[in-house]
Amino acid sequence: MTYVIGEACVDVMDRACVQECPVDCIYEGGRSLYIQPDECVDCGACEPVCPVEAIYFEDDLPEPYRPYLADNEAFFVETLPGRDGPLGSPGGAARIGPLGVDTPMVANLPPTNAAQEG
Repeated sequence: MTYVIGEACVDVMDRACVQECPVDCIYEGGRSLYIQPDECVDCGACEPVCPVEAIYFEDDLPEPYRPYLADNEAFFVETLPGRDGPLGSPGGAARIGPLGVDTPMVANLPPTNAAQEG
């Protein structure tokens, strides 16, 4: 089980969750944040600090967010555009830094109001 970041994070990326995560398992893409499911310890520290309520425990994902479970995993197991191979489990987001790339699902979403205002 793991926590999942859904569509409400796209183009917002507040990063409060990153600051709260005790195991540094929240990675920054270009338009969204992603939780590495193998590194997440299911503590839940990230969920209450998200100002847009984009983070859910896997079992509590609302139906419209269900595709984000597989998409979140895809960020780590598939080779993303511009990368030589899958990210995998690098052992900490701070060590890697912002990746500047997203899964095709997130990359193909239309810009949100947050992106247009920013």
